[in-house]
Amino acid sequence: MLEKLSKWKSSLSSQEIKDELDQANIPKHIAIIMDGNGRWAKNKGLPRIAGHREGMKVVNKVVQKANDLGVEVLTLYAFSTENWKRPKTEVDYLMKLPERFLNNELPKLMEENVKVRLMGSIEELPEHTKKAVLKAVRETENNTGLILNFALNYGSRFELMNAIKKIAKQVEMGTLTPEELNESILEKNMMTAELRDPDLLIRTSGEIRLSNFMLWQVAYSEFWFTDVLWPDFNEKHLTEAIAVYQKRARRYGGV
Repeated sequence: MLEKLSKWKSSLSSQEIKDELDQANIPKHIAIIMDGNGRWAKNKGLPRIAGHREGMKVVNKVVQKANDLGVEVLTLYAFSTENWKRPKTEVDYLMKLPERFLNNELPKLMEENVKVRLMGSIEELPEHTKKAVLKAVRETENNTGLILNFALNYGSRFELMNAIKKIAKQVEMGTLTPEELNESILEKNMMTAELRDPDLLIRTSGEIRLSNFMLWQVAYSEFWFTDVLWPDFNEKHLTEAIAVYQKRARRYGGV
């Protein structure tokens, strides 16, 4: 098991990354669990919100790099349904970050042809947060480049339960029978209905768990974990993750 985990966290030299990145095999959908902001701040003797502020800057770099590489979808785990348990001051600050990011970066996202998308339960978000994210979705809806998919107030178990309730309602109304239910119908009722499943899942900060993130969708994703804290993550790390991904054989249960 430890040997397998070491492969998930394997590193390549800068030369290997430069020499071996195959532009024809870029993962089409990359999902990232952005973890380690609080620890980054603590290590520097700063308040936790300083880590979140620094982490927001990294989003800019990663979006730009993913777009340059030709990634089609970038899903970022911005705020989970469990994050409400954090101190109110921290939650209040986190709720301001989407607004700040999108207000500052929307012109550039438009210029780069990036389409902003959301998944999660946005009704519980503060009005100022909801207004900012919906504005970004609306103004970028006709863009045809990278899809920047923010998982905001998102939890995979909530998503699955919500999909099951939708399907149950369809059965109740007589538009669907239990015999017709299959994986495709379940996926059409999930928050990622219009997206392909992630090819590559990245988690920063050294934690090796999914934390209720896209549990259905990552069934056959390749995982890459790094000890790097999110505020220290950069374009080189993203490129390394892709280089490791390209060394793996995706068999989907076959041989």
